[in-house]
Formats: sequence, structure tokens, C-alpha cells
Amino acid sequence: MQNQTSPLILTFGVSDPVGAIGIQADLASFAAMGCHGASVITAILLGDTARIEDIRHIETDWVMDQARMVLEDMPIAAFKVGALGSVENISAIAEIASDYPDIPLILDPFISALPDQGMDDEDMLLAMRELLLPQTTLFLASVAELNHLAETWRESSAADLLTMDVREIIDTGCQYLLLTGTRCDLGDVANTLYSDAGEVRHDVWRRLPGAFSGAGSTLSAAIAAMLANRLEVPEAALEAQEFTMAALSHALRIGMGRLVPDRYFWARESGLQQP
Repeated sequence: MQNQTSPLILTFGVSDPVGAIGIQADLASFAAMGCHGASVITAILLGDTARIEDIRHIETDWVMDQARMVLEDMPIAAFKVGALGSVENISAIAEIASDYPDIPLILDPFISALPDQGMDDEDMLLAMRELLLPQTTLFLASVAELNHLAETWRESSAADLLTMDVREIIDTGCQYLLLTGTRCDLGDVANTLYSDAGEVRHDVWRRLPGAFSGAGSTLSAAIAAMLANRLEVPEAALEAQEFTMAALSHALRIGMGRLVPDRYFWARESGLQQP
């Protein structure tokens, strides 16, 4: 019998029937990075490649019990937390994470394709800010998502909002913030990594044509996998961005809606595909 050698990651998130976002996307990204993924489902989606029509949240007791059974059985190397579902789920996940303070936690709670953005409830935003962000190794958000979260703390008339918002996130105890869609030239996309020391890195990428579903999920899952493989956060963020851009450049049209990142592009490039 072969002993387990691949890093194990526990992901909390939604079940997507398409496999573009959520748990299914995470597991594919983990596997592509040489990791094994265990999963806790927080909600079930109803949708296709064009849209998500509805969401059904999982009871908190089931979320808690799924996670506890896995953690008592396996040596988890990283947590990845996606869409949260409810204040009760946030509280449960935060309680679980607090029992494992040495395990890095990647937080990516916003899914723009959800009918209600998944985090429109102010109580959920406050619960995430107070309970999860202080335990987070890296928080992934777009500029728009950060603005939405920032409505819970800032005055609309404040100057230099981005700098203040970044500082607010770091001051919660969150170690790093990877902000997507930051300053860049027309035709490019850029992501900026911040810590308590300020800007850590600023990476600019060529904007790819087409509409995609799953870019953010791929990025956050890849970061979790890199941290599980013991990379430092700045290096993990760069490697994960490179992987995500490659997966997007090889994106698949599996339905009539958005393109889906190909997390196994490297296998096809290596000639490992079936004839």
C-alpha cells in the first residue's frame, strides 16, 4: 500500500453542475497542482454555462459535520473557503478554522454569477469581516467586491478609498489581500498583492478575449494548492496567476454560454490526451 504523499486541501464551497466554479472547479485545480481535494458543500447551484438560476443552501450542521469528519481523518495542508451561504455557515467555518490555526486559509467568498452575488446580506459581510478575515492567510477579491465589502465600514466621502480599504482588510488580521482588476493600461488586466508592509507585488497580464466562468475560482484554488505545496505567499500568488492565465488561454466551450478554464491544458499539450 502506498502512503499518501500529495498535499491534502479541504475546500468549502458550492456544488456547480457545470464544473466551472465552486467545489468541482477547486478539485480540478488541486489535482492539476498535484494535490488531493476533500470538500464540504455549502450550497447547491441550479444553472448552466450561461447563468445560475437558483441556489439551495446546506444546513449548517451538515457543513460542520462534513468538515469535522474529514479533519479527524486526514492531515489537511490548506483550507480554501468559497461561497459561504449564510451567517450560520460563516460562524461554523470560522469555528472550525480556529481549531487549526497553523493551516493556511484562502478566502474567496464572492461569486459574481450568483443571482444575489452570494454576499448581498450585510450581516453576512459583517460576519465574514469579524469571524473569517482575522484567520485568513490570503483574501481574494476584485476591486468591485472590495468596494461592496467596504460599505460596512467607510464613509462615501472618504478620500483615497482603495488605500483605506486595503488597510482595513489587513488590520482585521488578514495576512494578504490579492486584489484583482487594479490599475493597468487599456487592454491589460492587473492584480495587486498587499500585506501589512504595503504593496508586495503588482502583476499585469494581457486581457484575453471572451467571457469566462471560473477564472476567480481557478486562481484561489491554485493559490491554495501552492501554499499546500509550501510555497511562500508572494511566489504562490504569481505561480497561481500564471496557471490561471494558461487555463483561460486554453478555455473550453463546453456549452452555449461562457467559456470554462481548461485546468488540464498541460496534459493535452504533453500529448497525454486520449486518441
